[in-house]
Amino acid sequence: MTKSELVDQVAARAELTKPEAARAVEAVIETVEDALRRGSDVTLSGFGKFHVGERGARSGVNPRTGERIQIAASRVPRFTAGSALKAAVKGR
Repeated sequence: MTKSELVDQVAARAELTKPEAARAVEAVIETVEDALRRGSDVTLSGFGKFHVGERGARSGVNPRTGERIQIAASRVPRFTAGSALKAAVKGR
């Protein structure tokens, strides 16, 4: 599902116009991004949890040259599905 398809679905289910639904979807995405940027978690009961994970420094190999390189530590967004979402996907 693309972002525009998501907007269409939100508009239909919430009985909103497409521009209103687009603003709502964009607001949710921006809010989650801002929270993760600050290091906060975003928990949606039954759906899941967005959080920031730490990825440690490690060595890797440049596939083109075969040269060993050092990959810096980084912060990455993570999502953990909630039990209700897992059950919905399994078809229960």
